[in-house]
Amino acid sequence: MTALWIVLAVVVVMAVAVVVSYNRFIRQRNLVQESWRQVDVELKRRHDLIPNLVEVVKDYMSYEQETLARVVEARGAAVSARGTAAQAKAENALTESLKSLFAVVENYPDLKANTNVASLSEELTTTENKISFARQYYNDSVMTFNNTIQSIPSNLIASVFEFVPSEYFAAGEGEKSVPKADLR
Repeated sequence: MTALWIVLAVVVVMAVAVVVSYNRFIRQRNLVQESWRQVDVELKRRHDLIPNLVEVVKDYMSYEQETLARVVEARGAAVSARGTAAQAKAENALTESLKSLFAVVENYPDLKANTNVASLSEELTTTENKISFARQYYNDSVMTFNNTIQSIPSNLIASVFEFVPSEYFAAGEGEKSVPKADLR
């Protein structure tokens, strides 16, 4: 009879361990999803600012339509990208096209002095900083979740319940700093 109680106690302890581990996976997966939503909010804000900026500068930059077209095209690709890897790639391309735009804007003194351009540039710079922080938070959440999935003994629970590692939101090689958008 004592052996039966020992077996029952071991089964109960193992069941509790599985439930606790499963709940930890759920919390961490939800944290990854929530942190991605924060990135997505900031990216949408960025996407909403870009058409306003393009509209303001296009009249001044009649000879630079190719640069503006690349920004608009990159924005369209970023808006329509699906999945973390595709989104990261599209956002990195958008950042590069914005860098080109701001480099060209430097050649137009009247445009640099325009208060609308300065205001939009400041908003875009602030948004870029928020995106950077949101990406960091997302990637930290992914790291915690992935570490839990790959650690023993929780990797056994993860495989039983089919938890898979999440993708990081990686910055491109050219995007190691926030684009300079100061037009003063």
